[in-house]
Amino acid sequence: MANRTDTLGSLGKGLRVLEAFRAEQPRMSISDVAAVTGLDRATARRCLLTLHDGGYADYDGKFFTLTARVLRLGMGALAAMPLAQLVQPWLDQLSDRIGQSTSVSILDGTEIVYLARAAQRRVMSIGLMPGSRLPAHCTSMGRVLLAALPADEARAIIEASDLTPRTPHSLTDPVEIMGRVDAARRDGYAIIDQEVELGLRSIAVPLHSVHGKVVAAINTGVAAVQADAGDLADLYLEPLLKVQEGLRRVLR
Repeated sequence: MANRTDTLGSLGKGLRVLEAFRAEQPRMSISDVAAVTGLDRATARRCLLTLHDGGYADYDGKFFTLTARVLRLGMGALAAMPLAQLVQPWLDQLSDRIGQSTSVSILDGTEIVYLARAAQRRVMSIGLMPGSRLPAHCTSMGRVLLAALPADEARAIIEASDLTPRTPHSLTDPVEIMGRVDAARRDGYAIIDQEVELGLRSIAVPLHSVHGKVVAAINTGVAAVQADAGDLADLYLEPLLKVQEGLRRVLR
């Protein structure tokens, strides 16, 4: 671990400022950033003006918004990750086979982060791409990733999550959500029925490394046209499990 004399505190503060911008708060003032990051106003102002000077943020005199240049920071890292490179051909093949969009994600705190995606038809109003984030507790990939953790750790993540319902079908009781996570651990897959967005269902399975460790999750999201959400297992579980088994031999 690096000593304090080996690290740049200013860089760390700048990264905290970048992370302060979220989908629910894309425009932020200096005061907003200071409140979210815990930095004083002067430090927040310098960080924001530095981002603006580098082309990473726009500034209208009051509010800052991140520019597309920021994507270079995350997209380059995601594209360079061996996991993303390994799974993309499998996703493409699976998507072509089942005629539905497929994705792979990892767990990051209370959220999942999309690493790779093969899109067929758009069934979500949200445009998903590598780097996109969704809550773990109400997504199929999130639940199988939580199921791979010790129960107390998964429970702590759920309790720390923003459980504000996204649709009338969203589960908001931590005990009930944990019950679904336990079911995913038992069954080896998770199905979500319109908890993220009305009209959307999804099914996910975990992806294991050659050593048996869960390293990611893979899912397919489909329009809610089946008579019952459980029908997704009959339709898509077998092809998902085939990809799971194939990737188990190559993921480290």
